[in-house]
Amino acid sequence: MKQLFDSELKVMEPLWDDGPQTAAELVRRLADSCGWNKNTTYTVIKKLVDKRAIARSEPGFLCTPLIGREEVQRWEIDSLVTRLFHGSKSQFISALAFDDQLSPEEAQQLKDLIARLDGKDS
Repeated sequence: MKQLFDSELKVMEPLWDDGPQTAAELVRRLADSCGWNKNTTYTVIKKLVDKRAIARSEPGFLCTPLIGREEVQRWEIDSLVTRLFHGSKSQFISALAFDDQLSPEEAQQLKDLIARLDGKDS
């Protein structure tokens, strides 16, 4: 999958949250949330169609997501880990775990995740 840019993610979010929508609905939503005009929204939709991230169909120029949020998240994390941590997921997790901004709840979630992973190998 090709990288999705921030502008493309702004179009994908309402599709992921609420399912297929017409281009006109997306234009209204993105005008309200981002201040975009119709041309900007249509340009980004075309880029997403070209990347095969969404499908466009008639009637009404209906836009349907072809990739899920989780798939994009996995791709972005893999890309980040490759670029900044030389492919080491453990270094990535370590950077998160020792971040001073980590809340106690987030720290507990990481501990729970590691415990689940440890149990998976048994």
